[in-house]
Amino acid sequence: MSLDPPGLEVLRTKSNEIKAAIGTLGDMRPGSLVEWYRKCGKPNCHCAKKGAPGHGPTWLVTRAVDGKTVTKQIPVEALELTRSQIEHYHRFRDLSHDLVDTNDRICDLRLKQQEANAPVSVKKNRARRNTARRSR
Repeated sequence: MSLDPPGLEVLRTKSNEIKAAIGTLGDMRPGSLVEWYRKCGKPNCHCAKKGAPGHGPTWLVTRAVDGKTVTKQIPVEALELTRSQIEHYHRFRDLSHDLVDTNDRICDLRLKQQEANAPVSVKKNRARRNTARRSR
């Protein structure tokens, strides 16, 4: 007979599956991939014409670091690899949130189990002392 609360084994299994899934992830990179076009500023260039998108695309990965946006330029040859790395990061982020949630539920079940198994404390009925000050 198991002393574990109902559902604990299911949560443990889920936790182990999430940990295994995290272990299968490849290289990861946080951020967003952005396609960027720029105008060079030369009045006779094709990018100066009305409606022209400009020079590009240039691919950038942007992310926040300590409250500031950090941008890295990505070569076109590494575009698919970078997309894959960003997808791996998003998967890792989702799995880590699920792992924390699952382990929080495990901890809650264990706490309920501990409370249920704790001995019942009996309060003794003590005589109360009158603590109000007496007038002199």
